[in-house]
Amino acid sequence: MEPLSHRGLPRLSWIDTLYSNFSYGADDYDGEGNEEQKGPPEGSETMPYIDESPTMSPQLSARSQGGGDSISPTPPEGLAPGVEAGKGLEMRKLVLSGFLASEEIYINQLEALLLPMKPLKATATTSQPVLTIQQIETIFYKIQDIYEIHKEFYDNLCPKVQQWDSQVTMGHLFQKLASQLGVYKAFVDNYKVALETAEKCSQSNNQFQKISEELKVKGPKDSKDSHTSVTMEALLYKPIDRVTRSTLVLHDLLKHTPVDHPDYPLLQDALRISQNFLSSINEDIDPRRTAVTTPKGETRQLVKDGFLVEVSEGSRKLRHVFLFTDVLLCAKLKKTSVGKHQQYDCKWYIPLADLVFPSPEESEASPHVHPFPDHELEDMKMKISALKSEIQKEKANKAQSRAIERLKKKMFENEFLLLLNSPTIPFRIHNRNGKSYLFLLSSDYERSEWREAIQKLQKKDLQAFVLSSVELQVLTGSCFKLRTVHNIPVTSNKDDDESPGLYGFLHVIVHSAKGFKQSANLYCTLEVDSFGYFVSKAKTRVFRDTTEPKWDEEFEIELEGSQSLRILCYEKCYDKTKVNKDNNEIVDKIMGKGQIQLDPQTVETKNWHTDVIEMNGIKVEFSMKFTSRDMSLKRTPSKKQTGVFGVKISVVTKRERSKVPYIVRQCVEEVEKRGIEEVGIYRISGVATDIQALKAVFDANNKDILLMLSDMDINAIAGTLKLYFRELPEPLLTDRLYPAFMEGIGEAPRT
Repeated sequence: MEPLSHRGLPRLSWIDTLYSNFSYGADDYDGEGNEEQKGPPEGSETMPYIDESPTMSPQLSARSQGGGDSISPTPPEGLAPGVEAGKGLEMRKLVLSGFLASEEIYINQLEALLLPMKPLKATATTSQPVLTIQQIETIFYKIQDIYEIHKEFYDNLCPKVQQWDSQVTMGHLFQKLASQLGVYKAFVDNYKVALETAEKCSQSNNQFQKISEELKVKGPKDSKDSHTSVTMEALLYKPIDRVTRSTLVLHDLLKHTPVDHPDYPLLQDALRISQNFLSSINEDIDPRRTAVTTPKGETRQLVKDGFLVEVSEGSRKLRHVFLFTDVLLCAKLKKTSVGKHQQYDCKWYIPLADLVFPSPEESEASPHVHPFPDHELEDMKMKISALKSEIQKEKANKAQSRAIERLKKKMFENEFLLLLNSPTIPFRIHNRNGKSYLFLLSSDYERSEWREAIQKLQKKDLQAFVLSSVELQVLTGSCFKLRTVHNIPVTSNKDDDESPGLYGFLHVIVHSAKGFKQSANLYCTLEVDSFGYFVSKAKTRVFRDTTEPKWDEEFEIELEGSQSLRILCYEKCYDKTKVNKDNNEIVDKIMGKGQIQLDPQTVETKNWHTDVIEMNGIKVEFSMKFTSRDMSLKRTPSKKQTGVFGVKISVVTKRERSKVPYIVRQCVEEVEKRGIEEVGIYRISGVATDIQALKAVFDANNKDILLMLSDMDINAIAGTLKLYFRELPEPLLTDRLYPAFMEGIGEAPRT
């Protein structure tokens, strides 16, 4: 019998096979504020572990077997103890031989995955690391443990199969293997993060990209092929596949093991453990490897999906957008009754062969989208913070769960409104045979990712097509099963009492960049995640006509549960005849982009932490340090009797004989004069050295204040005003009245 793993194995939806009882995240919305009801997934499929033997596949779904109970394995009908036992034992040997061969290949695959881990760890502590220790531990999480478990299992099983005896026992080996499935649970829980981390590291580091695209896997001992090349993504999927196959093998071993054989109760127990594991685990894994098949027999694979805000008929709608290998599909969740399976409703689709990005003229002709007022967005954030505090208070008082759920629902509604109304960056696409569509994004990083993913697929030989109503229904129906993003990205989707991440101020110095092939006008922007989505927080000045820009600019960025920092490097385009435009704004060319995790242990120190982020061959050097929310809220009165910063507002107004401090009036007037058209005027950080310079002239009451203000970057002026309010000895909303203000915000009606 040819070893099982020498032949191609079917790749059908392991979501159905592996996770029959899977749960989804927080309540989904249909994009128009309507809450969707949850429903169970469709019935599960089965997956044979041998191509030619579909009859050997058990139905693993616990739900299909009558709820959450595990299957009670029984010998094949008519196979009584002692009857045709010889034939059954021979089949048992064949099953074990095939499984042993596949175990050898699986171990070789795990070895190939572990091979780059040691050199990567060795470079992590050097001055030029390929990956950080945290990234390495995330990508290779539990692989070593899984390898050791299966190596021990293989070493013990191999001699028993090679020196075959009909009465040989190996049930205890399978029982031990099943008892160690907790390691797989940990791997599965981390799988999506591991995959995302590997993908991001590949995008930002050419060296790691080369490593991850071609890992060498040893062939079986009796194989002519000494090595095969496999991607890291494919190898990270192998443990997911392995649990299902091991469970199927257990079922078939029982099928061909007489009930009076010593192995029978041990295999029964191992199967029970394995099935309970499969039934209890939650589906939280990136299923992009699962594909749908077109009527022509071609594979249509999901490449990327996510929630985007679409401007449709003059209003904002939250859509779930799916990018397949040949088509872009925009959908929303249909409102269903309780207990029914959720489905997507296709709003429109564009074959990638027909998808084009609008020309500058077409973009200019598009209607202007007015941004949502900043003060209303801030009001939403304050309501969310107040509701979060109220939830914590109710939990501390051990309030009824119904009251807490009401508060959570109210918080989710405000988060949803914030998510819907905050994006301002236009992303336009056009169907060459029809209309144009407009999405609004909060992050240029995200817009770049969508554009690059589409353009990469369009390099292939794509054909235009029209989906029939049946084909469209099948494709839309597959979206629920294939989606990789389950939850609307808002903070209440997280289970923690307070969203994980950092709260306070991140100080970032963007030093310099290297790796540009020709001189250009270069600048960087910084983005951090806030309230579940990314926003631009800072921008360096443009360094003109250089291949090695040296900005050395410091920014103070407010963090609100932030976990990631993104750096984007742009080439500034001054020639208006050569640029693309979105919403009448010049779109500068992104030269590179990268992202790092804000590890509290790394940034929560008094000293600056210097790092380098790689992006498409470009290296940007930066430093950062973090001040926690508790420290940043401490207000220390100024020891000076003069000046305005750190001095009570009553003292300043009395000295100036004015109801409003001079610094407030001058900064506000300058912002109103030059900053009204700026997006995120009080959100985007100014350069820290400019802010400190303005602080010094206001404290000294320098006569050149007005001249300096007129020449200063508008974000630095806004930052100076924020710094003045932050350094007041007592907040503008006084300590005594603060609880009343927060209570009022929490009870304000939804707008």
